[in-house]
Amino acid sequence: MSQKQKNETMGEHSFLLPDLAATQALAVRLGRLLRAGDVVALYGGLGAGKTAFARALIQSLQAPLGLVEEVPSPTFSLVQHYQIGPLGLWHFDLYRLSGPGETHELGLEEAFAEGVSLIEWPQCVESRLPPNRLEIYLEIPADAGIQESRRQVRLAGYGDWPERMQNV
Repeated sequence: MSQKQKNETMGEHSFLLPDLAATQALAVRLGRLLRAGDVVALYGGLGAGKTAFARALIQSLQAPLGLVEEVPSPTFSLVQHYQIGPLGLWHFDLYRLSGPGETHELGLEEAFAEGVSLIEWPQCVESRLPPNRLEIYLEIPADAGIQESRRQVRLAGYGDWPERMQNV
C-alpha cells in the first residue's frame, strides 16, 4: 500500500488521558466497537499502560455477561485466550519475541481469522497485521511525574476503523 493510500484509509485522533480512570474509560468505549476479525495493536514503552488498557477492555466485555475472570498480563505465557460469549479474544504480549517467525505456535493467524486480537508490542509482526486494524499509541508525557498516570494517546484507524471510531 502506498503512503498516499495508507493516509486515505486512516483516521487519527490524539488526546491526553488525565489518569488511569480515563484510560480505562477509553478502553470501555473502544471495546463496544469490537467485532470478530478485529486487530488492535498496542504500542508504547514499558509502563506506558498497554496491559492496563487491555485489562480494562477485556473486563468491560466480560462484565455484561456476568463473567468475572482474572485478566493477567501475558508477558510470560505470550498469549491469553478469553471466550466472551460468542466472541473469542486473544491477548498477545510479543515483547520477548525477536521476529514474526516465532509467532506461528501462538495461533496468531487463527486469532486474526476467528476473533479479536489485542497485541502488545506488535512491532515484530507489523508486516503481518491486516489492513483493517486499530493502532493505539500510549505514551507517558515528558513532563509527567513518576507517580502520575497521565498518558498521551494516539488512535490510528485503518480500513473501516475511521468511521467506527468517530464518536470515541
